Amino acid sequence: MNKRFPLFNRQALSVLAAMTALTLISGCTVGPDFKKPKADAPTDWTTWRSGDAALHALPGGSVVSDNQWWKRYNDPVLDALVEKALAASPDIRTATLRFAGARAQQQITASQQTPTVNATGSVTRIQQSENSPSTRAMKEALPNPDELLQLMAAPSNWYQSGLDFSWEIDLWGHVRRAIEASDADVESRQAMLELARLSIVGDVVNNYYSLRGIQQQIVLAKQDEKALDERLSLIQARTVGGALDETSQERQRSELAATRANLIDLQAQEGAAMNQLLLLLDERPGALQQQLQYQPDSLKSGNLPPLRLGIPSEVARNRPDIRAAEAKLHSATARIGVAQAELYPSITLGARIGMDTYSADNFTEWGSRSWSVGPSLNLPLFDRGRRKATVVLRETDRQQAAVDYHKTVLKAWQEIDDALSRYAAAQQKLSEQQVRADSAGQALALIQARYDGGLSNFIDVLDAQRSNIQARQALAISQRDVMSSWAAVNRAVGNYPR
Repeated sequence: MNKRFPLFNRQALSVLAAMTALTLISGCTVGPDFKKPKADAPTDWTTWRSGDAALHALPGGSVVSDNQWWKRYNDPVLDALVEKALAASPDIRTATLRFAGARAQQQITASQQTPTVNATGSVTRIQQSENSPSTRAMKEALPNPDELLQLMAAPSNWYQSGLDFSWEIDLWGHVRRAIEASDADVESRQAMLELARLSIVGDVVNNYYSLRGIQQQIVLAKQDEKALDERLSLIQARTVGGALDETSQERQRSELAATRANLIDLQAQEGAAMNQLLLLLDERPGALQQQLQYQPDSLKSGNLPPLRLGIPSEVARNRPDIRAAEAKLHSATARIGVAQAELYPSITLGARIGMDTYSADNFTEWGSRSWSVGPSLNLPLFDRGRRKATVVLRETDRQQAAVDYHKTVLKAWQEIDDALSRYAAAQQKLSEQQVRADSAGQALALIQARYDGGLSNFIDVLDAQRSNIQARQALAISQRDVMSSWAAVNRAVGNYPR
C-alpha cells in the first residue's frame, strides 16, 4: 500500500517563496528610454524654399490632405489602373510579407514574457552491465552480490512522462526592451508598406501620363508628317516647273525624313512606356491593349486637379519614410537595453512534475510521481569583451539611425520644395504654351482665309499648319508635365492611399 506524501515539502515551499520574491523585484529596465525626435518644419508652404520667388506661390492650392488624390484627375482608366496596381504590384506584396514577418517576430519576442511548458513522455527498454562502474561498490561491499547484479542487469522497461516548466525572470528588462524593439520594427515595416503603396500610385500616374503624352506626340507627329509630305509635293511641282531650284526640294525632303525618324522613335517609346506601366500592374507585355489605347482627352487642361496639401507641421507625421526612420531609431535605442541586460546575471525558474516507473502497471500510482523545482543562475564572467562590444555596437547603430532620421527629414523637405517649384513652373509654362497654341491656331485661320480669298499660296497654309502642330505638341508636353508634377507634390507630402 502506497503512503501518500505532500507533493511539496518545506524546502520546495522555500524555493517557491524565493522565486516569487525574485519575480516581484524584476522591474528594473536598463538602457536609455526612447525620446521622440522633433522634426523641424516651416510655418507655411512659402518658406524653406529655394530658387526664384516667382515659383514659390501655390496656384489654386487648398490646405487639405487627400489620400485618394489620383481620382481628382477624373480619368476612369487611371482609376482602374491604380486599383489594379495596389492589388497586384509585386513591390506591395513584398512589403506586405515583410510587414507580416515583423508581426510574427513581434509575437515570437512577446512569448518570452510567459513561461514555457513542454509535455514529455517516453518508453525505454534498458539493460545495465554487470561490470559497469556503478556495480563496483556492490561487488566489493556485499558478500554475495551475484543475485542482485543479475537482477539489475536483467532487461526492463522505463516509463516516463511529465510537464517541464521554464521561465527566465526579466530582471534587467532584457525581454521588455526586446519587445519594445520588435514593436518599433512592426511600425517601421508598416510605414514601409505605406511608402510602397504611395510609390506605386505615383509611378502608375507618372507612367500613365508619360504614355498618354507619347501617344499625343505620335498623333501630332503623323499630322506633321502629312503636312510636310504635302508641302514636299508642292515644292517638287514648282521645282519641275522651274519656279524653284532643287535646294528647297532637298531641304524639305530632309525635314520630312527627320520627322518620320522622330515618329519611329516615338512609337518605340510608346511600347516601352506601356511595358513599364504593365510591369507595375504585374502584367505581361501586350496586355490591357484596350485600356491603354490612345485617349484624345486624357491631357486636356479641364482634367487638371486642384493642388491639395497638408499642414507643414503634420508632414513629418504623415510621410511614411519619416515615420519609418523614426521607428528604426526607436528600435535601435531599445536594442541598447537588450545588449546592456546581457552584461548582468540571469535567473531561470524551472520545474518538472511527472511519473517515473519501470512497470506500466503502477504508472498511475501516487508513488510513481517525481518532481523537481528550483532556479538556475547564469553569471557572465569572461567572453573577451563580446558583450561590452555588443553594447558599443548597438549605441553606434542608434547614432547611425539618428543621422538617417535627420537625413530623411531634410530630404523630405528638399523633395517638397522641388515638387512645389516644379508644379508652379509647370502651371506657368502651361499658361504660356496655351497662349502660343491659341495664337498659332488664330494665325492658321487667318492664313487659311487669305488662301481661300486668293491672297496667299498653299505653302503658306502648310507652314501655318505645321506651326500650329508644333505649338500643340509643346502644349501637350506642358499638360503632361502639370499632371506629373501634381502627382509629385502629393507624393512628396506623403498622401499615401488608405
